[in-house]
Amino acid sequence: QVQFVESVGGLVQPGGSLRLSCVASGSIFSIYAMGWYRQAPAKQRELVAVIASGGSTRYADSVKGRLTISRDNAKNTVYLRMNSLKPEDTAVYYCNGDRLYDRVVSNKPGGSWGQGTQVTVSS
Repeated sequence: QVQFVESVGGLVQPGGSLRLSCVASGSIFSIYAMGWYRQAPAKQRELVAVIASGGSTRYADSVKGRLTISRDNAKNTVYLRMNSLKPEDTAVYYCNGDRLYDRVVSNKPGGSWGQGTQVTVSS
């Protein structure tokens, strides 16, 4: 089972920016659709961005125009660039992926969930 390790998040002021990265184990990363998810306290985990193996992307309405997902297959890494951050973006962020795109967008990717990384947006 593919495993994922997220980079350290942090505390950011409203309007600020942050870039998260996630490294995957294994040699089949390039065929995986990858997603960034987040879970705020007392809320369900939600998908915020997905990138297909071919590079097409899709975003939750709440983050469109502010978050950008990208990937570097040579480094087995997926990134999430976050701009214009808002307090409501505060959450633990996770990455995960699957060979099947539909599993990623339905919040059921087959990879192992990591510990996630805390992102706090506050002044």
